[in-house]
Amino acid sequence: MTRLDLRRLHPWFSLAHRRHGGVLAGLAGLACALAQPPFGLLPGLLGYAALMALLDGASVERPMRSAFWRGWLAGTAYFLVAIWWVSEAFMVDVAEHGWQAPFAVAGLAAGLGLFWGGAGLAYRLLAAKLILHRSLWRLGAFTALLSLTEWLRGHVLTGFPWDLPGETWRAGDAISQMASLVGVYGLSFLTLFAAASPAASDRAARGPRRWLGPVLGAAVLLGMQAYGLARLGAPQALPSAQARADGRTVRVVQANVAQAAKWDAAAFTDIVQRYTRLTAQPQHGRAPDMVIWSETAIPALVEDYMAPGAWTRTAIADALSPGQVLLFGADRADGPNYYNSLLILQREAEGFRLLGRYDKHHLVPFGEYFPMESLATWTGLKALVHVGDGFTPGPAAQVLAAGPVPPLVPMICYEGLFPGAVADGGRRAEWIVNVSNDAWFGKTSGPLQHYNMARYRAIEEGLPMARATPTGVSAVVDAYGRPVAELGSGAFGLIDQVIPKALPPTIFHICGDLAFWVLIFAGLTPVFLSRIVAAPRPGASMASYLRLHKMADDARQGGFD
Repeated sequence: MTRLDLRRLHPWFSLAHRRHGGVLAGLAGLACALAQPPFGLLPGLLGYAALMALLDGASVERPMRSAFWRGWLAGTAYFLVAIWWVSEAFMVDVAEHGWQAPFAVAGLAAGLGLFWGGAGLAYRLLAAKLILHRSLWRLGAFTALLSLTEWLRGHVLTGFPWDLPGETWRAGDAISQMASLVGVYGLSFLTLFAAASPAASDRAARGPRRWLGPVLGAAVLLGMQAYGLARLGAPQALPSAQARADGRTVRVVQANVAQAAKWDAAAFTDIVQRYTRLTAQPQHGRAPDMVIWSETAIPALVEDYMAPGAWTRTAIADALSPGQVLLFGADRADGPNYYNSLLILQREAEGFRLLGRYDKHHLVPFGEYFPMESLATWTGLKALVHVGDGFTPGPAAQVLAAGPVPPLVPMICYEGLFPGAVADGGRRAEWIVNVSNDAWFGKTSGPLQHYNMARYRAIEEGLPMARATPTGVSAVVDAYGRPVAELGSGAFGLIDQVIPKALPPTIFHICGDLAFWVLIFAGLTPVFLSRIVAAPRPGASMASYLRLHKMADDARQGGFD
């Protein structure tokens, strides 16, 4: 049997064997990142196909090192584009923290790139176990391993699942509806499979088998589109059918308060007046049932500005009508502990009644808490980056039932990134309330990315969402992830909207990430099957067994480990 030359498998290998494979890997990661919203350059998804080809064509002399290096470079380039907005947070106080910005962005991107580097290394290790002329099997392994490392990225050190591959599709569009079935991790697998499939064209095969990988990838893409169009085209999905039967209305307030103003004591009165003026603004018809302010709307401890006799308490009370409910983000203290909370207060004739409270469970690493704090304190790293004692996490989110407020799922800022974070607690929620402070990231791509990702939670759960931020994007979103009304970055204003109705529990809500793990198993099964095929069977001649291993050795010489 002639030796298998991997460079004949598909045309991408002519790129992979150049001297500048690392540069090409970086460009592949850059292309993938530019496919994400708000850029939306969807042809960039072919960067995943380029990455798979580059891993297949890693250096023969040091294939494992080369594969890790190329995966890491692709991931680092991807995350430099995806999270460059982090630098804006350091510009709030340029004199004190501005110097940290380039190190923070580069360090975070390089650290997140390790996940892609690990995927590249694992792919090379496992690809050597496959029957190498079956390009479809390699496609499954590549997709499964990169999807698995993206899942790990969403869980290690509490996780940072920013810009997952499945979130490339703008939330509310047809393909994004697949999240209601398989969640965003499952959608990431399907997206990677379709995007990388051009690299699975098998030039060594004859006839239709040559194009089996790309054809299956196209079929997956078309199937996702067809499902989404059918879901959005159903009678119950028509915009005219989205309003709740009871007509409960919500007012979302966006006061357009820049982050720097929150540190300026002279601006405190103006901030309070911005929120109260929008809250009290009259509207045609009856007043809204509920008003939502952003995360940490008022830059002080809630025990101080809502204390009896405080002018701020009086101002907030005057802005609300008796019976109205205010949902707002606030920092609060309880003994030595500090919490980032969502409070629900109802205006009464003589003041306020606390209806409910949620303390943020999923804290931001290095922003609201410091991972491995004791080690960081001992080494001096914690003092270097000026992180204080941080917040204390609250219990995991549950459905919050608060008097006249429809049962809701509370999500504070960063928590809107995490799929499957909604628990029933014995009662089905009717909407999601997401309060966030995206003012930290100015008018960069960050708030737009965050808004897109948060809307995926509405699709996954089949629940509408009301979202309030100080500077945008604030919105009311239906259960399909489509904006009903929104305020863009830098807008000062409000949204008055009837809350859209909830859908029956979705498949993802019922089964969670089960479909994702089934896909991972399917993608990696050929690795184990190839081991079975390569093992000697009872009654088989030793000569045939040796021929199988000779074929594998020849294949490795053709480019694999």
